[in-house]
Order: sequence, then C-alpha cells, then structure tokens
Amino acid sequence: MPAKRGDRVAPPGRPGGWEARFASSEAAKGWEQLCQTARSNTWEAWVVLTERPTTPENPARQHRLRGALATRQVGGAVLVQWQYEVTAGGRIWYCPDPDRRIVWIVSAGPGHPKLTE
Repeated sequence: MPAKRGDRVAPPGRPGGWEARFASSEAAKGWEQLCQTARSNTWEAWVVLTERPTTPENPARQHRLRGALATRQVGGAVLVQWQYEVTAGGRIWYCPDPDRRIVWIVSAGPGHPKLTE
C-alpha cells in the first residue's frame, strides 16, 4: 500500500545495504507499536537489520530461531527465521533473503511472542 498524507516517512535503504520490508500488515502494526513504546531500541534494531541481519554482535539479543520456528515461507521462498530482542518483551522476527538483500519483517510487537512460550 502506498504511503499517504500523515504517514511516517521511512528512511531510504543504504546503498549496498539490506532493504527492510513487512511480510504482513500485522507485522507493520506491531512495528508501529514498537516505535511508539521503544523508539530508541527500535531504531537500533532497524540499523542492525538493514546493515548486518545475519552477523550478530550481541547473540543474546539477535539470534536464529530453532525447531519449528527455524524457517518460514515468505513469498514462495523458504527462509531462515531470526529474532531480534528489542526490549525485555518486545521482539522482531525477520527472515533475510540474501539473493534479493531484503529483510522481511514477519512479526513485531512490544509483547513476548506466544509461540515461544
């Protein structure tokens, strides 16, 4: 959906970097909630996801998911699924597509995901 008047302006992708896109409207809504509740941490997450989505500097905060959550199908491709811990409860789940250099945000929100409990 194209942006409309009043929407936040998304920063352009860094040349040679990764482009972040939402895989669903639910992920976009969760991202907005994270921006409202933890702006600084969400900004840091965006930088990490668009610069080094698969090379964590802090493995406790950014890591691959395991088991049934290890992969996810996005746009017909099966991709590895990662998690970025934004706050104590807030998480971003994302799938990097190395061929297209796109990071698909598949889930985001200020609360801990129920699937991992």
